[in-house]
Amino acid sequence: MPRILDVADDVRAEIGDEEADRLLAGESAPGAYDCTSCRTPGDSEHEHTSTVLFVGEETAVLAFAHAGCLPSQVVRVTEEQLQGAVASITASETSEAGVPQQAVLGVTSGLVLLDGELHPALVVEPTGPIARPDTTGPDDAFLPLLQEQGFAPVHEVGTVPQVLHGWSVLLAVGQLHAVLQPGPDGGSPVAWWQAHQPLQVTEGWRTAANKRQSVLVYAAPAGGIGRQPREDLLREALDKAAARGQLVAATMPLAGT
Repeated sequence: MPRILDVADDVRAEIGDEEADRLLAGESAPGAYDCTSCRTPGDSEHEHTSTVLFVGEETAVLAFAHAGCLPSQVVRVTEEQLQGAVASITASETSEAGVPQQAVLGVTSGLVLLDGELHPALVVEPTGPIARPDTTGPDDAFLPLLQEQGFAPVHEVGTVPQVLHGWSVLLAVGQLHAVLQPGPDGGSPVAWWQAHQPLQVTEGWRTAANKRQSVLVYAAPAGGIGRQPREDLLREALDKAAARGQLVAATMPLAGT
């Protein structure tokens, strides 16, 4: 089915006329998508949708956004920024534009009740399996990779996770910008995940984060949590993921305000 897509001239120039036409015809564009700006669901069959191409030094990622959130455009980013927001997954197919199939790291904010007190939390879940760098195996290595970085397995969501030194959550002007990890060889922190556009958080979340000066970061493999519309449902999903052994977590200092 044809899509209601905007494909800007610079995007078309990058991906080629043939791939652009395939997108418009619905052959290679998803009907449903998560907006790369506001992170809420969209439908390119019924909603005006923008194609956004993120281009790094070696990698390009085609994303979709509500036309009211972002215009169709090419966004030039560093490879570190791109890899901080997107992790490669094992895939034998690529689009005709040469853009690899990718798994995007989705991030949800919410308040988690632990020992009678509310804590600000982020829940990270990729849209697909995450492979180890430079491997082609089918195994999802997302949680093992995080455990190697210092995230701890969560068997019950009842206590505050241990602090992961060198990592932090960047909040600026009341908006969520990035999760930072230590730079290589002890250099400046780099983005492990970075919002393409700063994400809004609730006033309650922001107040709790500023009070505690820390954020709890939970991570689950693709399909482990799902998009939950309410915090009580999010907590229930976290509890179920922990019971299945599919949850890791860490406490990170708050950077910014």
